[in-house]
Amino acid sequence: MHDRRHHIELEMDELRAIAAYAADCAERALPIYEAAVPGDSRPRAAIDAAREFGDGGRRTQALRTRAMAAFRAAREAPTPAAEQAAHAASAAAGAAYLHPLASADQVKHILGSAAHAARALELDAAADEAIGAEAAELAVQRAPAAVATVLARYPRAPARGGRLGELLRHIDERLRSRSNVDRAR
Repeated sequence: MHDRRHHIELEMDELRAIAAYAADCAERALPIYEAAVPGDSRPRAAIDAAREFGDGGRRTQALRTRAMAAFRAAREAPTPAAEQAAHAASAAAGAAYLHPLASADQVKHILGSAAHAARALELDAAADEAIGAEAAELAVQRAPAAVATVLARYPRAPARGGRLGELLRHIDERLRSRSNVDRAR
């Protein structure tokens, strides 16, 4: 039984917006995986499942199955950039299962796809951190208002995770500050 004080209210429309956003983020890095592992459709299938849910489809076991398949693809990826791109796809499909618990770790379910995609693009560009920062900023700019609204209900992203964690925290902070600016208007 969960303590209601630590319960976050989530509407299905909000989960759909988060999943659609995550699919968009992951799709930007997908070509990295597909170039490294031609013919492996697991990450694409995960993104497609997230997009289908975001577009009004049902939240089914297929989402979880495709998220896990993309996760396995990440573990088998031949390069770190391809690994991160597949993790972005896995996170996109998993975003539909954001837990309504007031835990900083849940921020990874909201923004994990964006952070993994930014890291994939960075690694693909010879670990150029400026490329990762640019991709993270693009993720902030393209986030629908519902993502920032839901994010504001959760604690801030955890202070760990190396470079991936840095990208996650950057996206988190920027979306929260954008949300505060929007509320001030």
